[in-house]
Amino acid sequence: MKVILLKDVKGLGKAGDLVNSKDGYARNYLLPKNLAVEATEINLKKLEERKSAEAARIAEEKREALALKDKIEKLTIQIKAKGGTGGKLFGSITSTDIANELKKQHKIDVDKRKIELKENIKTVGLTEVEVKLYTEISAKLKVNVTIE
Repeated sequence: MKVILLKDVKGLGKAGDLVNSKDGYARNYLLPKNLAVEATEINLKKLEERKSAEAARIAEEKREALALKDKIEKLTIQIKAKGGTGGKLFGSITSTDIANELKKQHKIDVDKRKIELKENIKTVGLTEVEVKLYTEISAKLKVNVTIE
């Protein structure tokens, strides 16, 4: 029996897949537990509509991420911190500080977990920071740290 999976089923497939299953397994397990629906013409049409809507949503999110990437790569964030001689800071600049300054200075809201710092910034000067915007799309943000 051909069924369309509504949820991931171990050993059978992922949600949205059109799969063949044994009649008894489909009738006694998959259908009663709402894990799948029978692959009728109406359900196949709904599946195609759902897949096309999902593809359109993903394309829109990618387009927005690329636009944000272009915007972010043109920016430089100025952060003032307390520091000593030799260009060393008393504390450090974290991804939270960068996200807050990006929102305050340029009105761009980015989650602090998307800002990838190998280690916190502890020196004065210009540093490039990677910001993950979407799958396989990341931008380089310039952060200029100065002493107060």
